[in-house]
Amino acid sequence: QVLKAVSAVTIDECLLGQYEGYSDDPTIENKDTNTPTFAIIRLFVNTPRWSGVPFILKAGKSLNERKAEMRIQFKDAPGASFMFNQPNIPRNELVMRLQPNESIYMKTNVKSPGFNSKPVQSELQVNYDTGFFIRTGGTKEKTCNPDAYTRLILDVLRGKSAAFVRADELKRSWEIFTPLLHKIENDNVTPFAYAPGSRGPKEMDDFISQKSGYKRNSDYASAYAKDNTQVEKSKL
Repeated sequence: QVLKAVSAVTIDECLLGQYEGYSDDPTIENKDTNTPTFAIIRLFVNTPRWSGVPFILKAGKSLNERKAEMRIQFKDAPGASFMFNQPNIPRNELVMRLQPNESIYMKTNVKSPGFNSKPVQSELQVNYDTGFFIRTGGTKEKTCNPDAYTRLILDVLRGKSAAFVRADELKRSWEIFTPLLHKIENDNVTPFAYAPGSRGPKEMDDFISQKSGYKRNSDYASAYAKDNTQVEKSKL
């Protein structure tokens, strides 16, 4: 029912990218290929509940990190800029990370420690690995969250089909994206270039902001990147 409420995607709702050096791969014969390795698409679910709410789908290769997650950004809190006496208050976000390190966390604003009243964005987090799967019996063995395919194979053995795509669902999915794929191929649309190991094309943030109104908190992103670098160094 959700897919039936989604209209076919048009080219103006899509941004394509290709990482630099993609055609240098010896297996690629056409060195002038415009094959995308990155894409952002905006969708709308035309139902009374979700009417006017933009859904942004983003995927790519050779990016700065590998992850699969769903992110919901809430609207600006009423009166927040007045209460904290500053114009730009970061928006709250609910993030559900599927991989790696499965977790659910809420990015929300808290008061800075000490006498400073400046709000800073922090997380309220539930980590599945450490919260639900712990070492047992005093041994080094650890119970683990089963891999995705482990659960799917078990569903096959049990005769359960709820986690699998039905034929009508697959057909409707192709009806949504096939016109866009034909447009890209017939018009030989040129993707935007981006450096390997980056977040994607530099045009990406403006496109997402224009199409959805999403506001990225660069201060939080910089702190997150710094923390991850320190964690990696501690592992060496």
